[in-house]
This record gives sequence, C-alpha cells and structure tokens, in this order.
Amino acid sequence: MSSEPFLDAALFMGMHSSDDEVRRGCKRFFTERLPGGRVLMSLEHVGRCDDLVWRYPRQTQDDYYPFMDNLHTDMAIDRIAYDEDDLRLALEMGSLSGLPPHERLLVAMAIRRDTVVVTASPRLLGRRDLPVHPIESAEREPVFPAGLEQLYERSLALRIDIDNL
Repeated sequence: MSSEPFLDAALFMGMHSSDDEVRRGCKRFFTERLPGGRVLMSLEHVGRCDDLVWRYPRQTQDDYYPFMDNLHTDMAIDRIAYDEDDLRLALEMGSLSGLPPHERLLVAMAIRRDTVVVTASPRLLGRRDLPVHPIESAEREPVFPAGLEQLYERSLALRIDIDNL
C-alpha cells in the first residue's frame, strides 16, 4: 500500500468546519504532515474547495486564501488528474455505485494506486466496504508552524458545514 493517502474536499475544507471537533481533527491531519509529509488530491477536489470559497463574500475570500495558498506551497500535495483507467473503474466497480461521481472517481483513484482516502465526509465514512479512513480526533487545538498558524487563524472567518461536500 502506498504511504501517501488521498484527501478529499471534505477533509481540506473540514479545517474550517463549523463543528469544532471536526475542524480540529481535520487540522490535525495537516499539522502532523508538516513538514515533509506527502498527500494526494484529485484536481476535481481542489476545484471543489475553490468553488465553495468563491460563494462567500470577497472579504471572507481574502481572509481565507492566504492560508490555503501557503499550505499548498508548504505541504507536498500532489494534485492528480483522472485518467481513463480511473474513469473505467469508477463506472464499473459495483461497490462504488450510489456515491456521487466526484467520490466514485476519487475512491477509484485510491484503489488503483493502492492507497486510502482520508476524509471527514459522513457519506464516505458510512461506507465500510471502501478504502476510506476517518480523521483522528484532536482534544487540543493542533498548531501549524508560526506564520501558517497566524494565516489559519485569520482564515477562520470562513466556517462551513462539510456534510454536502
């Protein structure tokens, strides 16, 4: 199994969840991988994060994006496009039926690369038959390196409900 997990938009945006338990758990995932950790993310899930943020007023975007931009620079996030084999598996694998296309494709990508999807998505976490791992809880507030933590605190102007990502 690959040591690099896929993450989804629910995990990434979960760092801004209105549910503090979810928020701390998602933040923990990232703080534990800085520096040096490598993760995978589909280009579609990167875009889903942007799509969500762009629905907020300009000031909220301006408070959020410096954190996101720096995290994407500081952390080794391999952004990967789907290929034909990912598409084929997503459509043909019966255990993926019932999931929305963006999740079918992401799980298919993980299966093909012999890894897992780490998520905070209630929909995916309800599927025990898939290579999906939940976030680990964090009783205390995880902390990013100093400069990034300051940007993160400012970015909390954005708080979301991740249930529909």
